[in-house]
Amino acid sequence: MKTSMKTLACVCLSAVLASCASDGSGPKLDDLAAAARSALEGSESGPLSTDEITRGLKEALATGSSAVVSQLGAANGFSGDPAIRIPLPKSLVKARDLASKVGLEGSFDDLELKLNRAAEEATPKAKELFLGAIRSMSVDDAKGILQGPENAATEYFRGKTGDSLREQMRPIVDQALAQVGAVSSFNQLLEKYNKIPLAPKIDADLSGHVVDEGSDGIFFYLAEEEKAIRENPLKRTSEILQRVFGS
Repeated sequence: MKTSMKTLACVCLSAVLASCASDGSGPKLDDLAAAARSALEGSESGPLSTDEITRGLKEALATGSSAVVSQLGAANGFSGDPAIRIPLPKSLVKARDLASKVGLEGSFDDLELKLNRAAEEATPKAKELFLGAIRSMSVDDAKGILQGPENAATEYFRGKTGDSLREQMRPIVDQALAQVGAVSSFNQLLEKYNKIPLAPKIDADLSGHVVDEGSDGIFFYLAEEEKAIRENPLKRTSEILQRVFGS
């Protein structure tokens, strides 16, 4: 490896090593940086190549994004998390305030829970989209992520998958809303609500609301995962991760 390439690889690797886990139990950054320099200068395994560094980053992102999807796609992944719990659409929030005066707020609360259940049903679809984006990642993409701001990978995912995620989640959300009973709950709610004198009409796109809020929740936790990856090295679950990230 030429000196200039070794210097670039050292910078990239140091960025990766500064980046990889979910707690502070791993080696210190100074130790990891020293190991990076040692690996690049030569060892029994030979110097790390740009390809190895890129493959290590891809595997770390695949592991992180899969963990996010598993977390949010589980029961209470949205409904039990105050940071991303999906609220009622604004028009229904106003309607709930009015309905609470006649004892109907429980119906609105039940609907809100079912909106979150629908998002939990739809979230697993995101996994293949993220893995596809990772597989298509170029060396230049990887360098941009390694050397970019703390949300560079999240913005990469958003740019590559954001529109597709919303498009592919929509029919799943439509189906999920019916399966979890949100559609019937909404229709029953409307029937009772419309009997309230002078109640303003409700206009709400439940599917669109769940898709928008659900995808925002996914990207929120992708950003949290990326921040943890950049700050705390860990989770070396394969040979390539141990080679790129290990000491």
